[in-house]
Amino acid sequence: MSCTPEKISALPVSASLPEAEGFVLDEQVAHLMRRAHQRASALFLTVLADAQLTPTQFFAMARLHEMGKLSQNRLGRLAAMDPATIQGVIRRLHERGYIERLADPTDRRRMVLSLSPLGQETVVRLLGDANRIGDEIVAPLNPDEREMFVSLLKRLV
Repeated sequence: MSCTPEKISALPVSASLPEAEGFVLDEQVAHLMRRAHQRASALFLTVLADAQLTPTQFFAMARLHEMGKLSQNRLGRLAAMDPATIQGVIRRLHERGYIERLADPTDRRRMVLSLSPLGQETVVRLLGDANRIGDEIVAPLNPDEREMFVSLLKRLV
């Protein structure tokens, strides 16, 4: 017996779909957050395309710009990256000349990271565009909603 489109469409919905038990994908927080992340990432990548940086690389550089010299461990915590991720990010940024690794004068076992002149210039050049993209991400919201949205995001993370 073959299943033609006509035969499939003639089946009752309950026969072709499992019971959803109130599950509506477009109402699921995780799904909506994933879609919002996809939109934000796509917009943000337009800023980073010329610099050929990933968002994680830019965020690490931006944190160094904000905070100055940091250990790799502290930078990873402040940029919300696990040790393996921050290690790879730092290695690639160092290879490209964006950051410098220096021995910590108080603890020779630890390396201190800072932006190189090239890294500093790159971050400063990208900050305005990054702010613009942030505004574009929340553009569908009115100013009060934007403030509340950012406040709620901070509580979630």
